[in-house]
Amino acid sequence: MACRAPAQGTGTPGGVSLTIYSAQDAREALQSLERSLRGGRSHIDSASIPGFAIVREERSLALDQGRTVVRFPDVAATIEPTTVSFASLTHPGTTRVLEQGFEFDLVSTEKILEKFVDREITAESAVGDSVEYVRGKLLSSAGGIVLQTENGQIRILRTAQNFILPELPGGLITRPTLVWDVHAESGGEHRVAVGYEARSITWWADYNLVFRPDDRGQNGSLDLAAWVSILNRSGATFEDARLKLVAGDVNRIQEQPQMMEMRRSTLAAKQSFGGFEEKSFAEYHLYTLGRPATLPDSSTKQLELFPKAVGIPCEKLLVYSGQSAMGYYNSPMMDQNFGQTSPKDVAVYLRFRNRKPLGVPLPTGRIRVMQEDTDDGTLQLIGEDSIDHTPEGEEVRVRLGNAFDVVGERVQKEFSLDSRRQTMDETIEVRIRNSKEQAVSVIVSENLYRWSNWEITKSSHDFTKIDARTIHLPITVEAKGETVVRYSVHYSW
Repeated sequence: MACRAPAQGTGTPGGVSLTIYSAQDAREALQSLERSLRGGRSHIDSASIPGFAIVREERSLALDQGRTVVRFPDVAATIEPTTVSFASLTHPGTTRVLEQGFEFDLVSTEKILEKFVDREITAESAVGDSVEYVRGKLLSSAGGIVLQTENGQIRILRTAQNFILPELPGGLITRPTLVWDVHAESGGEHRVAVGYEARSITWWADYNLVFRPDDRGQNGSLDLAAWVSILNRSGATFEDARLKLVAGDVNRIQEQPQMMEMRRSTLAAKQSFGGFEEKSFAEYHLYTLGRPATLPDSSTKQLELFPKAVGIPCEKLLVYSGQSAMGYYNSPMMDQNFGQTSPKDVAVYLRFRNRKPLGVPLPTGRIRVMQEDTDDGTLQLIGEDSIDHTPEGEEVRVRLGNAFDVVGERVQKEFSLDSRRQTMDETIEVRIRNSKEQAVSVIVSENLYRWSNWEITKSSHDFTKIDARTIHLPITVEAKGETVVRYSVHYSW
């Protein structure tokens, strides 16, 4: 059986392809990573980073006729060994893998010292402003260096940081390496495909919106730019990779790695400059980058997801939800005072439809909304929110914060309970005050939480039933004015 030197590959046309799956909490993982690094931690557990990727790489390898041990370095340290596949594309029917393994015992100071226990080394230890060299047999390297010198003394060196060793011990490698015992009926150059799943690599989307209000300040248009951020802590650098991103809540990969090479097809949104092209794939959406990309290990990279969309019609919404109790309950809530604490904040949202000139599926991500200061042309942040995966044609609602000059107040005016007849009646009054110089439109959102069987018996304004327990009452509040909403509801069970 022959044994080859580590296979570096010869730059075959197939190269590296990388399919990365999104994780909704990836951004939080990156922020936690950055906080840890700022706090002085030099090592981050890669298992704490969500997300994974399917890696497929093609290389040319020289195989002997018969059995050959092939070493395949430069793979991800976070590889899932059970997902590894190896296939000859040159002679697929007559080449097979008899055994495979993953070597990951990488060189480090701690592991090298462990290999030298009961052997002689030289340690460099600081003594005041000078340096002392101590030679002896290494007894332990846990929590400090313990040496036995030639005269039998035991030296414990707490400050030793540099060591002189006679050689690099065996059994350690400098790079994670896959090893195969391959049997080939035809020797010579083989083009081989290797596939595996790697953890600790993920991506998310960031959206930058510029809101351009109309003269009233409530409607207008917006410009939207989208970027992809890719976090790679897999332990491998992927040079000039063909990059694909999958958006959607994937429960578990159904295909094996060697089957993950996606077919090329007509794409829904063709981009210029080798940008991302989007298409539906299974129950998800696939974004394919039209140019190679290099993803260094221990790095983040940003790529434009699609060209900026300009002039998207949008609407600013002011919504008042004046209830402190918003849950649904398994029995009628008969306590008169339950949930009567009234917040004053009126929430501000931007709402638009994901259609032309946008009209592409939007992966989950964070949205920052800016607005131009017309005095000097600078853009100022007016709000930040996040969105879930949003298909084409669906509504996007971005919360900006709370209105400064518009406030609300909710008061219970009447309440009666008839336990024998199993009924309740309640009258609610909501006041919206506007300190602005122009009129505003506000949606009063009421949650009828006391019980599921209800009927509005009287209302000062028209209302819309949103769901089984929510109604919306749209109103207009004049400049420097106040609008009062009053309604009565009858519950029965």
